[in-house]
Amino acid sequence: MPIDSRHGIALYHSGCDDMGGLLGWVISRISAIFKQPQAKQPAAQQKPAQTAPQAAPPQTQAAAPAAQMPPLEYSPWVKVCGSDPQQPNSKKTCQTAKEAHLQTGQFMAAAQVIEREGEPKKILQVILPPGLLLQPGTRVIIDQSQPEAGPFVICFTNGCMAHYEISLDFIDRLKKGQTLAIQAMNANMQAVNFLLPLADFAKANEGPPTDPKVVEEQQKKLQAELQERAKKLLESQTNKPQ
Repeated sequence: MPIDSRHGIALYHSGCDDMGGLLGWVISRISAIFKQPQAKQPAAQQKPAQTAPQAAPPQTQAAAPAAQMPPLEYSPWVKVCGSDPQQPNSKKTCQTAKEAHLQTGQFMAAAQVIEREGEPKKILQVILPPGLLLQPGTRVIIDQSQPEAGPFVICFTNGCMAHYEISLDFIDRLKKGQTLAIQAMNANMQAVNFLLPLADFAKANEGPPTDPKVVEEQQKKLQAELQERAKKLLESQTNKPQ
């Protein structure tokens, strides 16, 4: 099941037929998470602690600088809502999501806060591109706060997903923060930072959901702009004097 970067956040609603209903899969996955007994939560919280020593190389290898990230283009924060199509009378699940792409249109990162109606448990899911080390997992940092670690839980053709169980306090800090940093390790054992601006997160998260058709149109427009920029960039490089 690939992550089709052509559709951006349109991936997260049920209109993405070529994805085989990724939103349905995500909501089904989240439904399973929400159904986990409360007694199992300490074990889930211990897993990041176990992987934390594996994520230490960015700190211990001070001589290895962080990998440089090229300029990114961002979609706006968008909130979409839906229900699990495989379960009648399922509770509504809302996702507040944002994506980052290279100027060429290549997908680089996505983050989505997932909230289920009537459930205190909240989920932050992040998707990063392939080519990163899986064992160290990921970390997320809001501004200068302490990092939180989360393992990769599944990989698709074009990216890998990690998830975090978060609190209302974490969401409140997202609303008040400036940047969400998502960290991972590349094959050279360098830390890679994917930065997502948090401006307008609060407005999107607290506001009404956006019509999926509107989201899809916005993403088509963004993709067209990225393709045009990529074309101009290629032309400028081709015409550059040797």
